[in-house]
Amino acid sequence: MDSIRNWYVIPKAIFRLCFILVNNAYCIPTYVIWMIMLSPIRRFNPDTFWRIEGYFFHWLLAMVSMWSWSAGYDVVEVGDDISHCIDDRTLVIANHQSTADVPFLMACFNTRKNVLPNLMWIMDRLFKFTNFGIVSVIHQDFFIMSGKENREKSIQSLVQHLLESYIPRKRKWMVLFPEGGFLRKRRAVSQRYAEKNNLPVLNHVSLPRVGALKAIMNTVGPLPNNNSSLDIPNGLPKPNERLTWVLDITVAYPNGEPLDLGQIIFGYRPPCKTTIFYRVYECKDVPQDEEAQTRWLYNLFEEKERLLDMFYKTGKFPISEYCKNPAQPHIVAQDCLRYLILHLFFITSTYVHIQMFMAVYEYCNYLMY
Repeated sequence: MDSIRNWYVIPKAIFRLCFILVNNAYCIPTYVIWMIMLSPIRRFNPDTFWRIEGYFFHWLLAMVSMWSWSAGYDVVEVGDDISHCIDDRTLVIANHQSTADVPFLMACFNTRKNVLPNLMWIMDRLFKFTNFGIVSVIHQDFFIMSGKENREKSIQSLVQHLLESYIPRKRKWMVLFPEGGFLRKRRAVSQRYAEKNNLPVLNHVSLPRVGALKAIMNTVGPLPNNNSSLDIPNGLPKPNERLTWVLDITVAYPNGEPLDLGQIIFGYRPPCKTTIFYRVYECKDVPQDEEAQTRWLYNLFEEKERLLDMFYKTGKFPISEYCKNPAQPHIVAQDCLRYLILHLFFITSTYVHIQMFMAVYEYCNYLMY
């Protein structure tokens, strides 16, 4: 009886897979071709080029947010009001459970006007070799190398990237997953490390790695003692170019069972709601001493452990206990008309680009013969 009732699951999965493959085919190459065509602007007016690129980047990530939304996987935002962070430089810290985390964050950020165009992702280097890697390379996201042997080199590269890309491109938000990998891969290692070093053993999150946070705070964090009158050496960020906020995001899946990218693509899991819990901190309140900074980050993830444990038991986050300026909980509403317009834009652009290449090809043949 169940098989009869669910007869549509396989056709639906095949249709969604084909649609997403085609969606990638007419979106990603179009983005790349437009960026190549507009590259002369980068030479003469880089600010204009990167502003245009930011719009294209936002439109592409909107396509990704559509995948989860169209499968019935809604996102519920709870916790602090984050509207005052939108136009300021903000470090986003999130727990990392599965491949669905990033699409759900994209879905949240997509509805806010100036976030995705001015956002920098810090992600594993392997992502560079996926279908979306070329987009992140052009947008100048940062790819971090995993492994102890690469740790010091990665941190140095991150500092250089902040100074040469994040600040000059006038990016606002940067997203960091301090756990350094998915929970299912990191949990056992994290628990062994915790037992060995007399730290709390965590189940819903893993102990964060602190190297990237320290590099970010030392490079673009508040000045020592928050003293904006200090003389800033050439090449280092000015006070108005430094971080203002830390946005802590806790991603909670229904019943503690994370979705993954496969479920988003095929849509075979029943519709559900993923909850995003926001907490906002002033960046100046993050300790500047390295040892105290490590303790601060550990405490943050210990709180995440308690928050997630409570959520999985009760279905709710203790908003009043943890939030100073809570917003009304709500489901993130996506704009169907905007999705339609973006599809039409990318499809039309693809057609125009194909006609251009065909014209060039025919002209070359004409010259040859």
